[in-house]
Amino acid sequence: MKPKNKASLELVKACCRALDDKKAADLRVLDVSEQSSITDFLVIATATSDPHLRALRVELEKVIDASKTRIVGIETAQDSGWTVVDAFDVMIHLFSADRRTQYGLENLWKDAVEMSVPRVRVVAKVPVASPQRIWIRLAIRSAVTRSSRPSPSRSRTDSSPGPAPVE
Repeated sequence: MKPKNKASLELVKACCRALDDKKAADLRVLDVSEQSSITDFLVIATATSDPHLRALRVELEKVIDASKTRIVGIETAQDSGWTVVDAFDVMIHLFSADRRTQYGLENLWKDAVEMSVPRVRVVAKVPVASPQRIWIRLAIRSAVTRSSRPSPSRSRTDSSPGPAPVE
């Protein structure tokens, strides 16, 4: 087995994170380093529509550019339902659901090692405030704001000079 390039693994993680953030479905990563001489990893994901497919591609371009990795090529045809982003050691295939079933890349690479999709995003558990608590906070904030306004009983036409300016 070829030694894994750490930068390639980091790129796989970044791409998976971006695809997951953009709601790509059925995300899979295949290590094809033993079967392929042109790439080490295949990332395969499903888009829900053509606009979603384009959004996933655009997001991947941003992530790959940010990692200072050169994009070798991007192949997509109008209404094909399939986009390939080639980042040399990492190749990303984005499909519409029907095209993914039709082409069955996972079956073509069945000798590859499937890696668990990197769950890189750390989500801190933050207690969610109930709607009742939010309402109470807003009511308190509103009451405090109202009490800090000048009372309407005191007329602004009053001739008293008022408090001295603070310097």
